[in-house]
Amino acid sequence: MTIETAIQYLPGVGPKRAALLESELGIVTVGDLLRLYPFRYIDRSSIVRIADVQPDLAQVQVRATVQKVRLYAKNGAELPPDKLKYNLVSRLSAIVADESGEMEVVFFKGVKWMHSRLTPGATFIFFGKPAIFGSHLNMVHPEVDAPDTANTGVLTGIYPSTEKLKNAGITGRTMLKLIGTALEGVLPTLQETLPDYVLKEKGLVPLTFALRQIHFPVDQAALGKASYRLKFEELFLLQLSLLKQKYIRSRNAVGLKMPAVGDAFNACFNALPYELTNAQKRVIREIRADLMSGHQMNRLLQGDVGSGKTMVAVLSALIAVGNGYQACIMAPTEVLAQQHYANVSKYLKPTGVRCALLTGNTGVRERREIHAGLQDGSIGILIGTHALIEDTVQFRALGLAVIDEQHRFGVEQRSRLWNKGWNSVPPHVLVMTATPIPRTLAMTLYGDLDVSVIDEMPPGRKPVTTLCVGEGKRHAMHNFIRDEIAKGRQAFIVYPLIFESEKLDYKNLELGYEEIVKAFPLPDYKVAIVHGRQTPQEKAFNMDAFVAGRAHILVSTTVIELAEEDLKLRGPGDLEGTMQSGLPISLNIASLAKDGLILNDARAYAQHILDQDPTLSEQKNAPLAQELQRDKYLTKDYSQIS
Repeated sequence: MTIETAIQYLPGVGPKRAALLESELGIVTVGDLLRLYPFRYIDRSSIVRIADVQPDLAQVQVRATVQKVRLYAKNGAELPPDKLKYNLVSRLSAIVADESGEMEVVFFKGVKWMHSRLTPGATFIFFGKPAIFGSHLNMVHPEVDAPDTANTGVLTGIYPSTEKLKNAGITGRTMLKLIGTALEGVLPTLQETLPDYVLKEKGLVPLTFALRQIHFPVDQAALGKASYRLKFEELFLLQLSLLKQKYIRSRNAVGLKMPAVGDAFNACFNALPYELTNAQKRVIREIRADLMSGHQMNRLLQGDVGSGKTMVAVLSALIAVGNGYQACIMAPTEVLAQQHYANVSKYLKPTGVRCALLTGNTGVRERREIHAGLQDGSIGILIGTHALIEDTVQFRALGLAVIDEQHRFGVEQRSRLWNKGWNSVPPHVLVMTATPIPRTLAMTLYGDLDVSVIDEMPPGRKPVTTLCVGEGKRHAMHNFIRDEIAKGRQAFIVYPLIFESEKLDYKNLELGYEEIVKAFPLPDYKVAIVHGRQTPQEKAFNMDAFVAGRAHILVSTTVIELAEEDLKLRGPGDLEGTMQSGLPISLNIASLAKDGLILNDARAYAQHILDQDPTLSEQKNAPLAQELQRDKYLTKDYSQIS
């Protein structure tokens, strides 16, 4: 048996269980099973007296003797034990006791099997979540073991599961048994994935030790060593993959050279009614250096809402125009695209540069004019949504692509912009995001992009404070909004739009809008709504009402995000639009949100190795080169797309 063996051939699995494990947990091979790690551990080393059991405990283990067993029908009536038909039984209730007291254990499934086991006078180890039902202590569906076979090791792993798996008998105990079988079959011949010198230099335990101890730890210290080894390996190989691709691209990717600043840039800059912040100036210098380098720019611009990212994008676009090229700015929603168009048009007035807006709602005649303007070069800057990547949109000389909120676009969508460059040379790429994620985390989420940060707000502009309000605090939130409106302020309520479930999102938006209107009724309050299914006129009317102060509340689908909370709720891959489009590999144990120190160390060490051997061609790095050839890395190769 190897890690590549199909999971159905693992003893105890078979075709039916294999199909369930694949559909529910994505487990196809024995290796996939071994890389399904516990998400927490419970201590099963101690037996608790029934009198000491508290209902707020997560799990407890008691040793008790069965006193009485009852069977109940669906209508609640107790069924006689003689002439029993199990298809009539709704639940089994057993009273169990130790020297300190008694409690009830309840089963709704597997009743026939449990009824045959739980005979009065027999003693078992019961392990489960305690609760109070009425005035009595009980446990629903505890694990039941004979005292001599109970798992009373120090730590026991709890694995991800679903109702379908539990209903099919694949319980936590079953998973432990399957994983134990897999370990015994695979570990004797398992190949190490990291070179010996890496293990030695980083103080990492061998893979065989790590896999055994992550599933069946002998103590907390062993678990810590195993966890660190596996987290480091995941993050190290991820960073090695990204940095190696960056090396390949920086060596191979020729970029359009833009040595001049140009009259349009100067005209816009000199007409600004305010001074740029030092952070904006620094970022523009970084972008300018990229555009002059002769290598393709792939830069992430990170800055809070209101920090002035759009102004940086406009000036960058004007550098492209000043060198004879065109630029485009792509936004994830029509509302954002229209906002960008309104702002950019205002900035461009002193320059004479023509700007156009292209969205899914652009009319046929206007679309035809835009296509012509792009091809003859009279349109210098095009702003729009996904419509920009349509095959019919052809530029005369696209030199710069600005992508707003990159995680809203899939990798494949962005790659189509890549192919619109001038003379088969890909355009420079500037990605903008308001998501306040740490620098190293940004480097990971956004592949191998260089990172610029606007960490300073323009004078007089206060930073936006974003809070995550739970369902239980809804009424408190409504009261807060009422207080703010009473002070003459307004509220902007956002329902995030996810492309994969658009119909459901609009349903949620409509329900949310109805709830807000009910909580803030006319004539005291006026609520406006903006979403992608409205006509441009409807959107403009509602947005204007909010801007002018005629509406107290605006409900919208515009994209706003809490990064730390967002990562916890949706997972790091989802910041890229879909679960797997953000990272070259899926992380099984490491957390981008929680393991920042390991991530920093892994990236620095990966860079150290590539500085000495950029192509991993040295013999000592053969295991690393072999690992990066696995499908999970090759399928998400960022070296050809932005």
